[in-house]
Amino acid sequence: MKPARREILEKLRNSKVSLPEKPDFDEPVFYALTKSPVDAFKNNLEAVNGKVQICKNSDELTAKLKNLLNNFDPETICCTEPGVCKILKSAQIAFSNCSEIPENIELGITGCEFLIAETGSALVSSAQKGGRKMFIFPPIHVIIASKNQMVDTLEDAYRAISEKYSENLPSQLLLITGPSRTADIEKTLTLGAHGPKELHILIH
Repeated sequence: MKPARREILEKLRNSKVSLPEKPDFDEPVFYALTKSPVDAFKNNLEAVNGKVQICKNSDELTAKLKNLLNNFDPETICCTEPGVCKILKSAQIAFSNCSEIPENIELGITGCEFLIAETGSALVSSAQKGGRKMFIFPPIHVIIASKNQMVDTLEDAYRAISEKYSENLPSQLLLITGPSRTADIEKTLTLGAHGPKELHILIH
């Protein structure tokens, strides 16, 4: 037996194996919120390249929407959810109520089920009109949500969605935390790899 191999085997024989510390499953996974849920949500989402605008009232929401959508052709802006369409119409913002997602779509506007402060995530579902397509295809995704849709934790969101739909849960629930991203190629971060490259959330 070669000396190097003998030395390695000797080290293995004499090594001490210690069992890893048992995880405490009762400990919370996330840190407790130290800010208001809205501020925590904003900080957590912006940390992963999402963009958040907090509006004090409907007038400020209208102004921020117009500023965000000003440079887009209305034909390339899609919104299919009745509640969100109503907000856009009342703000006199032109858009397309797309029955089919057009190839030239640039921006999709949706609502959400809930916003989760501890992760900076939006919980969306296939029960929303436009469903899966509107969360994946548009290069820019805009979510309009109200402050009363904000919950502190993932557990709170799951509890709330269960109460909302009871035994009739949507076929898909999706957590969106920032724009789509990957670092598979040469560990270089690329945004918009498998979905929207920009995520804007307006909270009113």
